Amino acid sequence: MSQQGAVLQGYNNELIKCLEDLSDKRDRLHKEILEEEEEKQHIQNDIRILTERLAQVNESLARKIAARNDFDQTIAETKAAYKKIMESSQSLLHVLKRESGQLKERSKMLMSDGRGERASEKPPLQDGTL
Repeated sequence: MSQQGAVLQGYNNELIKCLEDLSDKRDRLHKEILEEEEEKQHIQNDIRILTERLAQVNESLARKIAARNDFDQTIAETKAAYKKIMESSQSLLHVLKRESGQLKERSKMLMSDGRGERASEKPPLQDGTL
């Protein structure tokens, strides 16, 4: 029986060693799980912070894009109005030059008139004026 006791003792020692190895592996795995769960919490917190920041940036972008669009519209309207003003100024200048030329011509005619007639007795010009 002592031989059987020695064999049983060997089995017992081997079983204890296997259990200790399994327990060590379990403890290492548990430690890795805890570390990864902590990392997961950090990542989730980072995601929450980044999601909030993304929402803030999107809101800011929307406001700035709307403001830029308002600027674009104002610039376009101002340019169109300025173009009309320039066209009107050009037309006015053309009319003023034409009228000035006609007045100069009339003035020359009045000055060179040697007959002594008054300006109201002059025949009308092309446009029907005196």
